[in-house]
Amino acid sequence: MKKLYIIRHAKSSWSDVTLDDFERALNKRGKANAPMMGERLKKKGVMPDIIISSPAKRAKNTAEIIAKEVGYKNILFLDDIYEATSETLSKILKALDDSYGVVFLVGHNPSLNELAYKLAGFSENIPTCGIVEIEFECRKWAEIAPQNAKLVMFEYPKKSSE
Repeated sequence: MKKLYIIRHAKSSWSDVTLDDFERALNKRGKANAPMMGERLKKKGVMPDIIISSPAKRAKNTAEIIAKEVGYKNILFLDDIYEATSETLSKILKALDDSYGVVFLVGHNPSLNELAYKLAGFSENIPTCGIVEIEFECRKWAEIAPQNAKLVMFEYPKKSSE
């Protein structure tokens, strides 16, 4: 079995309109929501085998904060995740080492929304710092497909935690 956590970066700042999109940092709400969502994952006992993230500042910061909250150290930053299509994200996932059972993918919309829809029929918008958990009944990442996917959880900052 494989588990994928699709994580949209936390809320970013638009205060400096001259700043390149890649360099936008988290705003106050994003800096509060990322640790809160990491804590929710920790309370559920979720520990990734790998975190892969866009290197864009807002995604990188989100990945680092969530990793810290769950007690995970190494994050793989992949340039291909920034401005990726859902097809590119799918190729990245299918090429993962099969020793990884639990993967956190931290990135951007619209590609994350499209990926969640294509893999599990998830049609809601993933808000900033939202997390979609999809479970796959397969042994290899190359085998992940809608036919073996099951939507397990959808969490986001404004959803009240139990």
